[in-house]
Amino acid sequence: MDLYIQKICFDKNAWQEDKEKNKPGESISADDSLSYPFSIPAIRQFMETESFSFKSPVTIFIGENGSGKSTLIEAIACCFGINPEGGSKNFNFSTYKSHSGLGNYMYYTRIRRPRDSYFLRAESFYNVITEIERLDSEPDFSPPVKTGYGGVNLHEKSHGESFFAVLKKRLRGNGLYVMDEPEAAVSVTRQLEMLQIIQQLVKKDSQFIMATHSPIIMAYPKADIIKIDEHGFSRIEYEATEQYRVMHEFMCDYKKLLSNYGL
Repeated sequence: MDLYIQKICFDKNAWQEDKEKNKPGESISADDSLSYPFSIPAIRQFMETESFSFKSPVTIFIGENGSGKSTLIEAIACCFGINPEGGSKNFNFSTYKSHSGLGNYMYYTRIRRPRDSYFLRAESFYNVITEIERLDSEPDFSPPVKTGYGGVNLHEKSHGESFFAVLKKRLRGNGLYVMDEPEAAVSVTRQLEMLQIIQQLVKKDSQFIMATHSPIIMAYPKADIIKIDEHGFSRIEYEATEQYRVMHEFMCDYKKLLSNYGL
């Protein structure tokens, strides 16, 4: 399929102009540290190369906490006009202004426009559900937003059940779907079911861009896995990832691995 987003680009000139207004002399190539998030190695590499190309309908960013993968995922969602806390383009609520601002200097190239788009992040999903309830409480708002989520009150479901309702009911296909650590909300078995749903949606002409720690989710066949670390970002094969290696060691001899940590 032709991808909805083929490439994300960094507007270096706009960034430099803003920095000259607020912090004269700061530049991408400066030896002194840049302000967050532009000091993160992966973000800095993106700024220096000025672009990143997507090669697969499913792109997965992996890395340790603080590596910048969630920051990049959030910026991609913002660049596409989706609320940084999650939801669709129609959600414009804000509970806490915490997004990095990287998306302000990002733009993308595409061949065609998706019919659907959604940013699904476990961290702030509660806020999305609350916004759905608020919209549905307005007397002139029709049809109810919850209709697109199975017609149920998601606050009355468990975190995992409500999260899974989005995957099964709300994501319709022909869409661009951005996800940040979706495994945080669901069980191991549900992660396998999630891969099934992703496959079904890819067959319905969808593109996924996500960040995860889960070795199960990153096992999606033909996913383009991008490793993010202190050196920047690079493509990597699934079985070469640390996540796969550690999981494999644990399953083969969990007692030995635990003993390495004094357990």
